Amino acid sequence: MNQLERLNQLPLRDDLRGQHPYGAPQLDVPILLNVNENTHGVPADAREAILKAVAEQLEGLNRYPDREFTELRTALAAYLGHGLTLDNLWAANGSNEVLQQLLQAFGGPGRTAMGFPPTYSMYPLLASGTGTAYAAGRRKDDFSLTAEDAAAQVRAAAPNIVFLCSPNNPTGTALGLDVVEAVYEAGEASQAIIIVDEAYAEFAHDGTPSALSLLPGRPRLVVSRTMSKAFALAGARLGYLAAAPEVTDALRLVRLPYHLSAITQATAVAALRNSDSLLANVEDIKVQRDRIVAGLAALGLDPAPSDSNFVFFGGLENPHAIWQGLLDAGVLVRDVGIPGHLRVTAGTEAETTVFLDSLASLLKG
Repeated sequence: MNQLERLNQLPLRDDLRGQHPYGAPQLDVPILLNVNENTHGVPADAREAILKAVAEQLEGLNRYPDREFTELRTALAAYLGHGLTLDNLWAANGSNEVLQQLLQAFGGPGRTAMGFPPTYSMYPLLASGTGTAYAAGRRKDDFSLTAEDAAAQVRAAAPNIVFLCSPNNPTGTALGLDVVEAVYEAGEASQAIIIVDEAYAEFAHDGTPSALSLLPGRPRLVVSRTMSKAFALAGARLGYLAAAPEVTDALRLVRLPYHLSAITQATAVAALRNSDSLLANVEDIKVQRDRIVAGLAALGLDPAPSDSNFVFFGGLENPHAIWQGLLDAGVLVRDVGIPGHLRVTAGTEAETTVFLDSLASLLKG
């Protein structure tokens, strides 16, 4: 009897039977450019500040942490600006847990969440895990999403939750605020919670607006962020959101007690206090991202305009063969399952050089 057969003998929920867990390949190769991590790491001054902050927490680890993570919410509000206060902020163990808590509070059996694939693959998995139905909207052939089309689909589906990923994963393209405004208005009839997932917002081109500016007067609007990408803290697991205070009150009803450890809180606060050095790496990553876009175009491929720390590109006759060839060269990128396309994270200058040179060799071969 294999493992799948043993699993099916358990009294698993019917809607989870046959499902597969989320997971990108975790392979031991020199250059990892597949899960949009910040490959630059944490700068020395930020590391020292984090170490000091964590050390200060060790004596009190026998006590539960601040359940309201007040200092962290205050620091996050100051970082985001836009007139936000700690009452507008919420945080959890990665933005996935933030989204899960939103689904626990506003989704569930008999309710529907909606997304617009290709988009972040965790949305339907999080919906399934919370017993929420998932409705897949449509994008145009070039993967774009207009305000008129998105609003019409939301009105027709009448979902309880809508996910708008901007910049979108895997395409890397940012949504105009007109799309967010139109979807919010279209969701009025079903009182839909509109979640704008801005996990990659810090990498956007200058002048790209954030949905944070739309929060005043929109109590059903939520903007989620993460410290995994720009702050190079993927291993620390800290995601957060900004919304009306009543939204954060709703999440208190579903969060686990003391869900953010004292170590996590201290790490995040120290990182926010050293945001200048951490975000300096963001500018370098943006340079490499734009270099990748230009390099891919020069190779005759079709890269999408990117406001993120990765590039989605098409024009490949056999993307899996290219993926394997890059892996054999020591470079791991992401096959997102879209015909003719792959996705690559923008890494350091050296990593970008190896990727572009290896890809050029494969295309010539």
